[in-house]
Amino acid sequence: MLRDVFDEDAELYDRARPGYPPALVEALITGAGLSPAAHVLEVGPGTGQLTVPLARAGLRITAVELGPSLAAVARRNLRPFPDARVEVAAFEDWSPPPGHAFELAVCATAFHWIDPAVRVSRTTAALAPGGTLALVTTHHVAGGSADFFERVQRCYERWDPDTPPGLRLSDESTVTSDTAELETCDRLGPVEIRRFPQEITCTTASYLDVLRTYSNHRALPAPALAGLLDCVAELIDNRHGGSVTKRYLHELITTRRVAP
Repeated sequence: MLRDVFDEDAELYDRARPGYPPALVEALITGAGLSPAAHVLEVGPGTGQLTVPLARAGLRITAVELGPSLAAVARRNLRPFPDARVEVAAFEDWSPPPGHAFELAVCATAFHWIDPAVRVSRTTAALAPGGTLALVTTHHVAGGSADFFERVQRCYERWDPDTPPGLRLSDESTVTSDTAELETCDRLGPVEIRRFPQEITCTTASYLDVLRTYSNHRALPAPALAGLLDCVAELIDNRHGGSVTKRYLHELITTRRVAP
């Protein structure tokens, strides 16, 4: 499965993947009404891009990670926080300790990898009544080095046969998240969405590292991936002075458990 590829190079994932905006983390904690030392379940933490700032806030975290290599790096990053622990398991198979409920269950940029037949029911079941279910989504949107992202599509059209001709990044005003599965769950209340854009400037090397962490890039045949990365690097170095700025739109989607 494609979701397994992230564990192939956990150190690269840890080095390359950006963290989340501090304002998003603050909104998550305050919006959930979490007191210090509240119990938090995180599903699919990767190497701790969201886990570490949550742990820094004093929360007691149980993180469930599918990949053993990713989990090992996350544990290393969480060493200063003894109240944060990482368990290795597929969330579809994992169960919380009997009688234990969480004030917050959160999944950042990973919910789409979980079996849709059980992901809402299992996260909701882990919550205490009134507890918050939070999803963080990440969208690649227009902005930053706009000329680069227009030109780089030629590299993709050449090296990735699945790239639609003329594909362009969407304006963030047109981005919508599908929250139907939350809205139709009778154990969950109203859904709220807050948006947090961020722009990150990357050198040629760091941008290529980010690309190497994407599942669709890792799925390319080795010659195609090498050709694509060479094409991207040449464009950044020769036309953009060795760096580009990428714009992300993060959405914080929250709802509360309202039924036993």
